Amino acid sequence: MNKLFHIFRVDEEEAKKISGQPDEPHNHDFEELLIGIHGELEHFIDFDATKTQAPFVSFVTKGKVHRLIPRIYKGKCDIWVIRFRSEFIPETTFQLYSFYHGQANIKLEKGPCFQRLVDLCKMMSAETKQETPNYAIIRQLLSVLFTMIEAERKKTEPQNETTQKTQHISFGNFLAILEENYRRPLGVEFYAEKLFMSSRNLNFICQNILEQSVSEIIETRKLIEAKNLLISTEKTISEIAYELGYNENSYFSNVFKKKSGQSPSEFRDDMKILLTS
Repeated sequence: MNKLFHIFRVDEEEAKKISGQPDEPHNHDFEELLIGIHGELEHFIDFDATKTQAPFVSFVTKGKVHRLIPRIYKGKCDIWVIRFRSEFIPETTFQLYSFYHGQANIKLEKGPCFQRLVDLCKMMSAETKQETPNYAIIRQLLSVLFTMIEAERKKTEPQNETTQKTQHISFGNFLAILEENYRRPLGVEFYAEKLFMSSRNLNFICQNILEQSVSEIIETRKLIEAKNLLISTEKTISEIAYELGYNENSYFSNVFKKKSGQSPSEFRDDMKILLTS
């Protein structure tokens, strides 16, 4: 996706097109959120196929192999689709991965709570149509949207799933500690000690939930913040590298290019073009 943020609606006509020629299972380099007002979603993810009738919320994390097929249900289909890059809301991204691991689709109830989600989608869509969209406003609205969805998700969560729930609590605690410390040059042992567990156990939990090692998650969080700073500030590459705990600018640039396929300066130049086009 060549945008930081994109929002659109899938109606009956578009649903017919997609269901008539569905994609093969695939992954993509952006996050995707669907808010289903009417219709049905056929979703293949985590090697399992499910069907969910609206109203629903579905979240597909970057890199997940999946296939989404919107379908008409009771003569209607109306689904908001929101796509955004990880660096658009960097402080929230990993928390979303934790929330939606193993539960990509959430069936909701019609009513005022769900209508608020729809209203936020309309507000974001309206902002993108302004002559000069304010991405700070869109970012705030998207964060509020996820906060409201999380409140609704908790209402549907099974009360007793001990092993899985314990892992999710530990993972959530790890992410909270990471959010406070990712700018520091700290390794796996630091986080494991903070959580009163072995490095091996923490790696096992992270692999199970995100399919990444602790070191990979730390590096990815640094990369997301690096992209955020490159987009939202005028700080030099050296200043950003130092702020994120890299002792050498060249090492930071090499890691950035290896992970993203571009140098920091190339990424910044491309984003400036995207945000002004």
